Amino acid sequence: MPSLKDVRVRIKSVISTQQITSAMKMVSASKLRRAQDAILKLRPYANKMKELLGNLSEGVDISGIDAYSKERKKIEKILIVAVTSNKGLCGAFNSNVIKKTLSLINSKYAEQNKKGNVNLICIGRKGSDYFVKRNYKGVTNYNSLLDAPRFEKVVDIAEEIMKDYRTGKYDKVEIVYNMFKNAAVQYVTEEQFLPLQPIAQANQNKLKSDYILEPSKEIIVKELIPKSLKIQLYKVILDSLASEHGARMTAMHKATDNATEMLKELRLMYNKVRQASITKEILEIVSGANALKG
Repeated sequence: MPSLKDVRVRIKSVISTQQITSAMKMVSASKLRRAQDAILKLRPYANKMKELLGNLSEGVDISGIDAYSKERKKIEKILIVAVTSNKGLCGAFNSNVIKKTLSLINSKYAEQNKKGNVNLICIGRKGSDYFVKRNYKGVTNYNSLLDAPRFEKVVDIAEEIMKDYRTGKYDKVEIVYNMFKNAAVQYVTEEQFLPLQPIAQANQNKLKSDYILEPSKEIIVKELIPKSLKIQLYKVILDSLASEHGARMTAMHKATDNATEMLKELRLMYNKVRQASITKEILEIVSGANALKG
């Protein structure tokens, strides 16, 4: 049985940890509110742009007028964009993205990986540290982006990826990230960024708007596609940020609850040890008194 001093040290340590996790939970809740507002405001815009692009591209062969829509005959060079976080203590948030990325590298693109044709862009220190330490090829990181996520910075990264695809450096670009649903639920998502996949109409029976188009449908679609790609990448970053804060808030909430339960057990143990110590002292006094009488 541990001594009273050992139990007191453990109680003090758990109380300190509980205070930290509780504070981190409140900080994450505050950050989650802002991140959630940002992604919920962007989604209608992104969805409307996608709907507009779908209406405009109907009946138009996009692959014939836009470089980002052309499927390569042979998929040899792959780029995977893995979006994690710069900090930990957010449950399985980062490990889920890393596992999904590893699955793509070792399963879906195993043949290209053997030839050394799979490159990585890591947005988030946790992902970049993992892959750099294990000597994965072509790991580029943009960790500072998450410190102050602005659309202008995301546009620079999107344009670089689009340029590399357009010039033939990559034949396919995939994005792995956590899609935000609510504070407790985030979905690990794999999306094809390039080439653009055919845009499916959400509701075929929906009445389509009658637009007056100038100069032409083809030119407008060609102009909208690059903007849509930049918005898509920005939406991924905002989704990931909201998911990160939600995952951290949930993890810290569970840690605080666990600390509370542990404190109950430790205080019960402390009382038992203290009671045993007092009982032992009483027995020693009684035994000593009996010895003197004898």
